[in-house]
Amino acid sequence: MKNNDQALPDDRYFGSEPKQKEIAMQLYAQVKDLPLVCPHSHVDPRVFADPNYSFGSPAELFIIPDHYVFRMLYSQGIPLEQLGIPCAAGSGAAVERDHRKIWQTFADNFHLFRGTPTGMWLAYELRIVFDIKQKLTSETAQTIYAQIVEKLASPEFRPRRLYDRFHIETLCTTDAATDPLDQHKAIRASGWHGRIVPTFRPDAVVNLDAPAGAWRKHIAALSQVSGIDVHDYRSFIHALENRRAFFKQMGATATDHGVRAPATAPLTARAANAIFQRALRGKHAADDAARFTAHMLIEMARLSVEDGLVMQLHPGSFRNHNDALYARFGADKGADIPVPTEYTRNLRALLNQYGDDPRLTLILFTLDETTYARELAPLAGHYPAVKLGPPWWFNDSLNGMARYFDAVTETAGIYNTAGFNDDTRAFASIPARHDLWRRASCNWLAGLVARGIVDMCDAEAMARALAYDLAKKAYKL
Repeated sequence: MKNNDQALPDDRYFGSEPKQKEIAMQLYAQVKDLPLVCPHSHVDPRVFADPNYSFGSPAELFIIPDHYVFRMLYSQGIPLEQLGIPCAAGSGAAVERDHRKIWQTFADNFHLFRGTPTGMWLAYELRIVFDIKQKLTSETAQTIYAQIVEKLASPEFRPRRLYDRFHIETLCTTDAATDPLDQHKAIRASGWHGRIVPTFRPDAVVNLDAPAGAWRKHIAALSQVSGIDVHDYRSFIHALENRRAFFKQMGATATDHGVRAPATAPLTARAANAIFQRALRGKHAADDAARFTAHMLIEMARLSVEDGLVMQLHPGSFRNHNDALYARFGADKGADIPVPTEYTRNLRALLNQYGDDPRLTLILFTLDETTYARELAPLAGHYPAVKLGPPWWFNDSLNGMARYFDAVTETAGIYNTAGFNDDTRAFASIPARHDLWRRASCNWLAGLVARGIVDMCDAEAMARALAYDLAKKAYKL
């Protein structure tokens, strides 16, 4: 997003040492208006399929779909029902329908976000995207609500217009293996110039430890959408190959895999089929899910070698930690908590088979910062296939980015990283997240220049790489 007339000061978040700040601002001026490459997004593609799509109310845009926001409010004892979060059928809970009341609750508690990355993103959205001059408080809540409502009703705030205003070059959505991609077809058929492409996410059909009966429903859906009767392990692989080919035909360049632990261990076809058959009967053993997922990560690497799709691995999240919340509201409600993660031993089987193969790109993410210098940077600094993703989720912050640069680059450099991705459902926050990354990277680079570690010419090239080139190259965009 071009910020030539932005209301926030250009020296935000830069170091206090005068020389470093001056250098940082020079670097930032050269990269702040580069196009945004968004290779890992969770924005719903239907936002772009309908040229007249509206984001609805301010509560629907800022609060209800964004677990970064309502997670903080919930931690302070505010029920999710009070924030308009839909409950599971039959829960009997009364959900607030008055979006002005939801917004007022948000404004009354906006101070909770002071100093947090979410607070930085929200401040950017309000000031830059929506041109709101006042600070959001209990007293200004309804005035600001009305201003946002007025703007959301205007043609300039339709998603396709914002896509252009944000200067987005490519945005990749995240889609289940069984998704027919009808919204992507509609985007293509519309003739619109925006580049919205899918990403293949097979977790629901790979991870056997889904709630009772859910995995078999996903397998039935895989059979239907692929036209292949999935009745054993061999037909399962054929169906996945079919879907990957279709995703690639629709523009996909990557896959994405979410696992508790990045364990990889091969199974024979016979052993894999035995587990698969037990799962189809609902009789799989306690350790079958972990063994099958560990095997399937290697299989997915093999398929990526064959079809060229970049493989992303997102381990280390204990999903749906709050059982009561999960029962009432379902997944993705802010109750996913990081766990310690080990990569060196866990990934050895996969990397010994495919880590030296130039046809594979494996982008590794982590929620466990202790692995940056000890494991991830050395792995990326050795295996040609491995690239490091940017600070993810709880680490996607100004301080988290600074720690990442310090821990990773001494071993891996910046060219074994994948640049930045925004990883969000909140479309309006995308330029804020990229802007924060660009400021953080320029500040870090300015420190290197000030200390004589790199010269200004090199720093300029590195700033552009971190802002734009690395992500575009890593994701084959």
